[in-house]
Amino acid sequence: MTSTSQRLADLGSDKRGELARRLDQVARTVSAEPIAVVGLGCRLPGGITSPDALWSLLVEGREVVGQELTDRWDEAELAGALADPVLRRGGFLDDPAGLDNEFFGISPREAATMDPQQGMLLEVAWETAEHAGLPPRALADTRTGVFLGMYYNEYLQGGLADAESVDAYTITGGLHSVAAGRLSYLLGLRGPCVSLDTACSSSLAAVHLACQSLRLRESDLAFAGGANLILRPELSLSLHRYGLLSPDGRCKTFDASADGIVRTEGCALVLLKRLGDALDDGDRVLAVLRGSTVNQDGRSNGLTAPSGAAQRELLTEAVARSGIDPSRLGFVETHGTGTELGDPIEVEAIASVYGDGDGGRCGLGAVKTNVGHTEAAAGAVALMKAVLSVRHGVIPPNLHFDRLNPNIELGGTRLFVPTEVTAWPVADRPRLAAASSFGMGGTNAHVIVEEPPRVATDAPLAPANEGPHVLLLSGAGTQAVRDNAERLADRLETAAPDPRDVAHTLAHRRSGESHRIAVTGYDLPQ
Repeated sequence: MTSTSQRLADLGSDKRGELARRLDQVARTVSAEPIAVVGLGCRLPGGITSPDALWSLLVEGREVVGQELTDRWDEAELAGALADPVLRRGGFLDDPAGLDNEFFGISPREAATMDPQQGMLLEVAWETAEHAGLPPRALADTRTGVFLGMYYNEYLQGGLADAESVDAYTITGGLHSVAAGRLSYLLGLRGPCVSLDTACSSSLAAVHLACQSLRLRESDLAFAGGANLILRPELSLSLHRYGLLSPDGRCKTFDASADGIVRTEGCALVLLKRLGDALDDGDRVLAVLRGSTVNQDGRSNGLTAPSGAAQRELLTEAVARSGIDPSRLGFVETHGTGTELGDPIEVEAIASVYGDGDGGRCGLGAVKTNVGHTEAAAGAVALMKAVLSVRHGVIPPNLHFDRLNPNIELGGTRLFVPTEVTAWPVADRPRLAAASSFGMGGTNAHVIVEEPPRVATDAPLAPANEGPHVLLLSGAGTQAVRDNAERLADRLETAAPDPRDVAHTLAHRRSGESHRIAVTGYDLPQ
């Protein structure tokens, strides 16, 4: 039997060259296949539990960081070097361990030894699927992938410190690999399942891997993102001694007074699908990921020092893969940590790739000025802001910006720092944005985001208020039904959807639980 290598060797050089060119074209076509964002979900300080709440925070110019954590650690844990109040400043969730374990079929004993990040990921994944209009239980036995970025394992560190408290569930409750595995297990997902740690770029690197898995047909749907909780004070102490923590708990990206990051808890997930499949299936497309890239600093100025050369290569490759005109990009959600060294290096790289051209101004966003640095989840939070910005056609303001860092040069470029809500007009082409995330170990990620295509819809067959309409609500218990009803009421107060769309979504795109109610009316106020 003739081997493949022998058959290739028998080809003439011209034919081998033509074959190589065709294979390269196929590879580039696959790598450029557009990916649809069909769902978003999040948990952030300040009661931010939905994409709508995050968007309101951004356009209103509010922040949810700066408070001191006073009730999570006892005095013994905050003795000596750990007593510095800087370590307690940040952005914190009110109840990070508030998992409804019975809803997910997790016993009280197992839940008691489970990293709260695992529970948070379960809840946010469920909400992300529902945001996409996909009943979570209907995903069982589908090729749905899970790609999660996670960071320092503080929960397992604490759990193993007390040998008397270690039990059979300690290992599954604390391992990051099990965080992804538990989500796949409980929803019955059969696609790839990966937990990865590239420090602060983890969740955006996870998005990149999810896109590649979709393009390679390993997955037909994919959850991607990350989570971060601050469960022990020791890592904050190390970061403080490294000179990375802002003394006042404020992130001042691009400002002359920038003096470090502020640590924040949170979770952010996106649900991804090949664009062609999403359009064929009638899914709501929130945005399109045109291209993404991950690279490494390699041997640069230092293990943790950012590399401008690597960042330029990262952005250049992402532009090439996506096939866009870089001068059309209107917004970059930066890594933007608010450090004296990192900010100028990042802006210089952005200016070299996106700073020229006549495509209009390009805003430099920094969501960390609003919500702080969510570390392993930071890239997904940045991506979520970019998605919401292209969708709404607005660039939200950065906070804590008064005077440009003197080491940053914006003159002669089309780049600007937004300090107020900025309209984002375009002519006849979709808006383009990008999001970046860089890890302390040198792994960088960049994603290019496009406004979703406008899809023609059939004219309504009847007036929108013709009814009555039936709104179905369900939950695992009476209180869960009440909670879902309150969330729906809050949503309807801030939006004015067609009642037929609401009724259809609740009836056909939600998982029916054990306790249910139905409400009828001719319009939403009823």
